Amino acid sequence: MNPALVKPQLNRWNPTLLMRIAVYGVLLLAGAYWLSPPVTAEVDWKTEWPRTNFGKHSVPLQEIRSGGPPKDGIPPVDRPRFIGSEAAARWLDAREPVIVFERAGDVRAYPLQILMFHEIVNDTVGGSPVAVTFCPLCNASIVFDRRVAGTVLDFGTTGKLRKSDLVMYDRQTESWWQQFTGKGIVGAYRDAVLKQLPSTIASFGDFREAHPEGRVLSRETGFTRPYGRNPYRGYDRIGDTPFLFSDPVDPRLPAMERVLGVQRDGVVRIYPFATLAQARVVNDEVGSLPVAVFTAEGMLSALDAEIIRDSRRIPAAAAYSRKLDERVLTFELRDRRIIDRETSSEWDLFGRAVAGALKGRRLEPADSGVHFAFAWLAFRPESEIFDPARSSGSSAR
Repeated sequence: MNPALVKPQLNRWNPTLLMRIAVYGVLLLAGAYWLSPPVTAEVDWKTEWPRTNFGKHSVPLQEIRSGGPPKDGIPPVDRPRFIGSEAAARWLDAREPVIVFERAGDVRAYPLQILMFHEIVNDTVGGSPVAVTFCPLCNASIVFDRRVAGTVLDFGTTGKLRKSDLVMYDRQTESWWQQFTGKGIVGAYRDAVLKQLPSTIASFGDFREAHPEGRVLSRETGFTRPYGRNPYRGYDRIGDTPFLFSDPVDPRLPAMERVLGVQRDGVVRIYPFATLAQARVVNDEVGSLPVAVFTAEGMLSALDAEIIRDSRRIPAAAAYSRKLDERVLTFELRDRRIIDRETSSEWDLFGRAVAGALKGRRLEPADSGVHFAFAWLAFRPESEIFDPARSSGSSAR
């Protein structure tokens, strides 16, 4: 089977093909692909992309490979509709992962069971134009401001990958953008950088509890897709091999280990989920920033079982500045609750004080994201790996 044909068929929902993937697995498809040469024929791209200026590129074009689908073969959601949590709960398991994004008091959740089949949602939240993106192959969920030098861009999928990561394009100039970094890599916007906005991957149940009035992306996307199913069954098993990734895998961590990466002052540090599963609260410093890492138990992986609600449980994790006003807080677990030692206030996964003297206050999100280790280390090879023995303190469950 030619794996270059897999993703377009997946996105047209071919049950027979999904059954084959369930039997043979993504890795066999990747292996078959590696027997064929990578796509480097710029002339073929120009036929499909006549408006893209391939003379301007900041990465070697041979690093960009076809993932299978043509332009927008994985269609973005351009007219997103939203519903309340009660209505969403009819089809969305409380443990399923959602991207939580808030802007100017407008809080929204984007279920990965929907993003799995679209990868990009062009939206406006709290008056700000944003692109909510998810690359299943890298487990990279990132929200960007769609404005560049005063121009609002709309994004789609190229069907191309670089280092196994989604390559997006903007419809205004058809420049190509690396999803993982938000950088323009081909075309008129070469070297431009999209502003990344703080977001959190959390369970729908945690979102609903924290934001009962928040809205959830509806399944009424304008497309017919098998929402709730995972076409990448078993992809995130530790020890497996990334799809269409030909770089050497950094040996410091298993390729498919989830990590929380934090950046500050040129220092990049990653917190493996295997470590966070043992220490739900971490106090650390990254560069000049005192950092708190909070985790919550019970969220489901979106990339494990064929039916997401049948998947194994994994932690959710988020990073925040421990500095609030002029005070640096230190956090610990008490009776399974996140408490700061200075005021004994209680905090949730979203960095909000929900009880105690600081109730109503919020921590500033750190520049961070949750991704697979292979992808984070491919784009951030200088990353340090968190050592619990050197942290300011951690608290286990």
